[in-house]
Amino acid sequence: MASFREIAVNGLWKNNPGLVQLLGLCPLLGTSNSMVNALGLGLATTLVLACSNAAVALIRHSVPDTVRLPIFVMIIAALTTCIELLMRAYTYELYQILGIFIPLITTNCIILGRAEAFAAKNGVLHAGFDGLMMGLGFAAVLLVLGSARELLGTGALLGNMQLLFGAAAADWQITLFPHYQGFLLAILPPGAFLVLGLLIALKNHIDELVAARAPRPADDAAPVASRRVRVTGVIE
Repeated sequence: MASFREIAVNGLWKNNPGLVQLLGLCPLLGTSNSMVNALGLGLATTLVLACSNAAVALIRHSVPDTVRLPIFVMIIAALTTCIELLMRAYTYELYQILGIFIPLITTNCIILGRAEAFAAKNGVLHAGFDGLMMGLGFAAVLLVLGSARELLGTGALLGNMQLLFGAAAADWQITLFPHYQGFLLAILPPGAFLVLGLLIALKNHIDELVAARAPRPADDAAPVASRRVRVTGVIE
């Protein structure tokens, strides 16, 4: 069983759903044209993922293999329905903007994949924590995408935050470029592909730098081996 630290690093960086596994790309690309949309969907997905993992781990010994996947889907669908009803009640305008992407959380490959690959094989605490970290990793990629596309497209950040946090967040918008004419490509679907590609390239570059700086035991052992060979030759 993996430690909580390993689960956190795995979900947030090493096996990030959006940058490494490349799962859930449809909502990732379709709703990341602004920060509020990205944050809303990211939080909804994280809640469903954490709760579904915990629920699957709780009943894993009682579910026969023949009906395992249908039961997992029913659990995920029930939790998604709860999130959908909550958004209708408290963030109705944001719910309308996100549209079909909220019900489609049920079929998100990340959620079903973690239920099958991790939650069905681990305890409730580890499974719930894995779901939380995977969800936060997915939400983080969504938020970075939304921030970059909103900034490039409109020259501002934190626009329309009242859709998620209420009237108190109406003045949160930060205009960084007052006379910016806008970059339409950034908030269109092709812009999502371009920004996501740059994020994946940046992560891979960081991983390569970290790997290059990591110490290699083989390099430290090589000089010792060579000295032993030379000493043996002198004795002979």
